[in-house]
Amino acid sequence: MRFPGALQSKGQTEQVPNAQKPKLRPPRSLRDGGFIPLIRSLPTYTGPYPVGTMEIEVPALNPRVFSHIKRDGKHLLQLETVLMTVYYPSSYHERNPAVPEGKKNLSRELWLGRPRISMAKGYGKFAGLGNLLIPMMLPTMFTKLPAYRNAPLAEHWAPEVNTKSDGIEAKTTEGTKPDDAPDEPIFPLILFSHGLGGTRTMYSSVCGEFASYGFIVCAVEHRDGSGPRSYVNHAKSSETPGSVPDAEQRGRVDHKPHEREKGYHFVDYVFPKDNPYDTTPQGDKGVDTELRSAQIDLRMAELEEAYGVMCQLHRGEGEELAKRNMRREGFKGSSSRGLEGVDWARWKNRFCLDDVTACGHSFGAATVTEMLRHTDRFTWISQGIIYDIWGAGTRPLEQETQDHRISKPLLAINSEAFTYWPSNYELVKSLIIEAEEDPQASPAWLMTLRGTVHISQSDFSLLYPNICSLFLKMVANPRRALDLNINASLEFLALVLPQNLAQVNRAYKNEGLLETEPHPLEHIPSIQMHRPNEKYVAARLQIKHESLFRLSPKLYRKLKRRKAAKEGRRPETGDEVWLHIKPTAEVLEQFNQQTGKLGDRSRSMEAVTRGALPVNDLFTENSTPEKSSRDAASEGGIDG
Repeated sequence: MRFPGALQSKGQTEQVPNAQKPKLRPPRSLRDGGFIPLIRSLPTYTGPYPVGTMEIEVPALNPRVFSHIKRDGKHLLQLETVLMTVYYPSSYHERNPAVPEGKKNLSRELWLGRPRISMAKGYGKFAGLGNLLIPMMLPTMFTKLPAYRNAPLAEHWAPEVNTKSDGIEAKTTEGTKPDDAPDEPIFPLILFSHGLGGTRTMYSSVCGEFASYGFIVCAVEHRDGSGPRSYVNHAKSSETPGSVPDAEQRGRVDHKPHEREKGYHFVDYVFPKDNPYDTTPQGDKGVDTELRSAQIDLRMAELEEAYGVMCQLHRGEGEELAKRNMRREGFKGSSSRGLEGVDWARWKNRFCLDDVTACGHSFGAATVTEMLRHTDRFTWISQGIIYDIWGAGTRPLEQETQDHRISKPLLAINSEAFTYWPSNYELVKSLIIEAEEDPQASPAWLMTLRGTVHISQSDFSLLYPNICSLFLKMVANPRRALDLNINASLEFLALVLPQNLAQVNRAYKNEGLLETEPHPLEHIPSIQMHRPNEKYVAARLQIKHESLFRLSPKLYRKLKRRKAAKEGRRPETGDEVWLHIKPTAEVLEQFNQQTGKLGDRSRSMEAVTRGALPVNDLFTENSTPEKSSRDAASEGGIDG
């Protein structure tokens, strides 16, 4: 079955033509370089700032139960504590003050989490492989994030370079502050929501890249049964707010006797009852809308709680936060370092609580969409970034009110695999239209990264590239795919953030990804596509001349670049990205009149808007916002 709307032609491309090399990511140790046998490493970050992390778990201010759904006599969806990893720009020359007494060096957070074997079992249950997955997870049990735990928050302005232009020295150099800017930069804030099967560290490369370019990223670990396994700690004292008696009394949260005795419990991935695989596009029962809707409610509450924690940091109340923290010695799944050595005074008034960016992948993107539709509740969110949204998990648009529609700038980045899922593509297209419609038109972009699959925006493609290439037919270099995701996101934020926040990030290379000529999906020749057979839609791609690619994906890409150079073919943005929709000059002007955020930048937007179609021209018979939301919900989904 051919993808509807595309220009049909014989044959199929076997490559992402003339793809550029990824940015330089020089390793800082044997671990980072992948030189230690049987240990997988994550690439270092490319921005001019070193990156620090903090692990925080605190009792929820408003514990409560979501939905009447129960399993084994216990409410399934409960808000008890909120768990997050905070990624932030750190100081390159001040590592020692954050080292606790008696310790030699700063530690680094584990990617998999603790306890390792138990976390691997959680992934095995999620994948349907049980304990058979544990050997496969062994190489990542010792993987650590390329960021330092509890390092001092940066107080310097970054130079206008990155590791591609200046190598590792970019991270040990101070830049010159912009005119009329404060001596210490005020960093923008991003809240990140993971997808199904995700955790707060599953997207550490995306979050860490943002931090290396001057953003503070709060990545929440959802306890809604969408992750593989997450440990929920209980406060030690029964008189402490957030203790088991307190949560049971105030929030009607329930616990089993052995959970009270142990002082913790864990939440595994929840398979919908009587429809365990509601995420597959071919599912005949559709999505369990009751469960998924309740999960979104819990997710939004967790993100609200996380924002409250960031407000506490902003007020300079870090010492009080550290006392409540349950990711320290004596608590399950914790490092002995806890929050020791953090210079809390540096955090006071050092980031912006307004103009927050909501960002998420797959089911996390569906969560972000709902937040953008309720800015009367989330007043501090001013734009959203959605990576490969799971349309079937997205709530239908409320037709009875204009108040709950997207009215903020939006960037949607699809994998090529998800672009071939018709109802999902129409859903995300309808979200772009929703954002750009009157009365509060906001600029919105929709693009596809060629040669990518659904997990290309997570760490999994970086840690297991051979699995992604052999079984999911991912053609794009995973590190280059990361570059494209981050560069497009940074270009977007540079356009829509207020000037005082946008100027913090001055070091990324603008590839003009948002300025290319639009490629409407129906005008793309099928020879350029990696469209799979119908039974594999959204799950994988299809590759011509696959034997060479299976032999060595790296060699495959190298030969492509060599052939292009021999033919005198220079890389072009359209070789790696299809930009389907971008805003018109009228939409940008209206947005600027309403917000004033573009300021003087509004005069230099010709390249950004060139070739854009008015929102009315984007409508087709199948792409009204209301219809697409309903169609995606009824068709089913895929792991988010």
